[in-house]
Amino acid sequence: MIRMMLRPRWILALLFALAVAAAFALLGRWQLERAIVSGQVIERSTEIVRPLDEAVDPDGPPREAATGQMVTADGSFVPGDEQLISDRLNAGASGFWVVSRFVTTDAANIAVARGWAADRAAADKVIDALAGLPAGQSLSLTGRFVPSEAPAVPSGGRDPHTQTTVSTAALINLWTGFTDQSVYAGYIVDGTSPTGLLVIDSPEPGSDAALNWLNIFYALEWAVFAGFAVFLWYRLARDAWEREEEQAAIDAAEAR
Repeated sequence: MIRMMLRPRWILALLFALAVAAAFALLGRWQLERAIVSGQVIERSTEIVRPLDEAVDPDGPPREAATGQMVTADGSFVPGDEQLISDRLNAGASGFWVVSRFVTTDAANIAVARGWAADRAAADKVIDALAGLPAGQSLSLTGRFVPSEAPAVPSGGRDPHTQTTVSTAALINLWTGFTDQSVYAGYIVDGTSPTGLLVIDSPEPGSDAALNWLNIFYALEWAVFAGFAVFLWYRLARDAWEREEEQAAIDAAEAR
């Protein structure tokens, strides 16, 4: 069988099989590198306060890097445009958020989570107090930017108007006189809170990352294909050798 494999035809076939295996191995290495790159943690300086209009652009989806970024903005709240958001956790306890409408000095709108209350009565009391404040009071706001959440229909037979997510798409339908003004697709978790509310717990976003197991699976597949290319050459060479041995045995039997 060794003599069969050393024939020029099979040596050329082996070289071709090795070339194919090498190509498959390179593809597997590329998939493995993709899995490693996707699992690398990208360090972001989310705790360095940046101007809102530098971290996020209004009227469009926010960049991934803006998620969890501490931002600051100058502008004023719009009294009377406060909304109650139910089922919000704060330090593990369920309660209510009070969310206000904030208009920046550039006339862009953004929702601001002002604070948390354990019961609805306390939250409603704060909403009434905020609605009675004079309009146009300029201030500087600092907090953490969070992308808009998807609207959710309350379950369990609750009032369908109950809001459980901070959805920009839902809030702009409730804001007074809102038509086609600029709006940020997200909200700010205020670093302070008005009287009657607790500051919302807003920790620094984690930097966990996971390997892309799909890419690893593809890398293993290419490794198997590379091995199969060499095995196929061996199998074909062995089959040719066995046919020659069988034919030699037949010829020897006929010669007798």
